[in-house]
Amino acid sequence: MLTGLSILLLVVVALLAIPVELEFTVEWPDGIENELVVVWALGLVRARIPVGERDDEALTGEIPSGRKRRRKKPDRRQSRNMLAAVRQRPFRRRLYRFVGDLWRSIIKENLRFRARVGLGDPADTGRLWAVMGPVSGLLSGLKDASVVIEPDFAELRFECEGSGRFQFVPLHILTISLGLLASPVIWRGLRSVRS
Repeated sequence: MLTGLSILLLVVVALLAIPVELEFTVEWPDGIENELVVVWALGLVRARIPVGERDDEALTGEIPSGRKRRRKKPDRRQSRNMLAAVRQRPFRRRLYRFVGDLWRSIIKENLRFRARVGLGDPADTGRLWAVMGPVSGLLSGLKDASVVIEPDFAELRFECEGSGRFQFVPLHILTISLGLLASPVIWRGLRSVRS
């Protein structure tokens, strides 16, 4: 039994050590041809995944009769709770380190990404931008990518468009993520969100 578990564990680790390639094209919320292509095992496995299937209402902008489109008002109390963790300096540092480790572990080709983010309240957007601004500045200076992230202080908004190709080893991503989950700083930040 122990030999069987050892062999199973070895097989799982070997499968996770095989590089995965992701090719993507995304335009949200207006994209029609969003797609994700996953290539694994040196091209033996290739899957094309349509992302964000659109319906007629989204394509034409018309609302079918009998249905009314309601715009949800942002819950400012909830967004402030979510930003409670971000206000903690050790939490921010640990997240920056995690993002940096992830970024360095991924091979990028022809990466182009542009996003516009707003929380609906200029104060909340400003707090979010205090975290995203430095990340955006770092990403905009990359040699192998074109990444632009802009704040929108007027409206509740998340728009993005981009394309590119990534290659990564799942085992490496898993170890980086487990390091984040094992960090006491992250758990303290998450507790502050709930309180």
